[in-house]
Amino acid sequence: MRFGTKGKLSPRYIWSFEILDRIGDRAYRLALPPELDRVHNVFHVSMLRKYLSNPSHVLRHESLDLLPNLSYLEVPVQILDHKVKVLRNKEIGLAKVLWRNQVIEEATWEPEEEMRQRYPDLF
Repeated sequence: MRFGTKGKLSPRYIWSFEILDRIGDRAYRLALPPELDRVHNVFHVSMLRKYLSNPSHVLRHESLDLLPNLSYLEVPVQILDHKVKVLRNKEIGLAKVLWRNQVIEEATWEPEEEMRQRYPDLF
């Protein structure tokens, strides 16, 4: 998985950052933490999400272990569900997998046979 993308190039919001200054009409320079020093700190306004302040809101800050090419390794945590997809001539077993840096709503359906080969400890 590439930093900043998930699935079919949909944007991925990591956490909130302070805006340092405005560059032009549609770009902002952000204060990024040291672990993201390889990421360019100027972003287009379309890549940012508006933050609605709430005094009771506590932001969860998780550090990502980024590789030198700005990607990170996804590791499955647990199997949430099983189902069988019935096609015309065959049946395919699927497993709903919860990944390490994701929430339950972003769990994905993966082929069960492939998951058994790669991660036998989950079954």
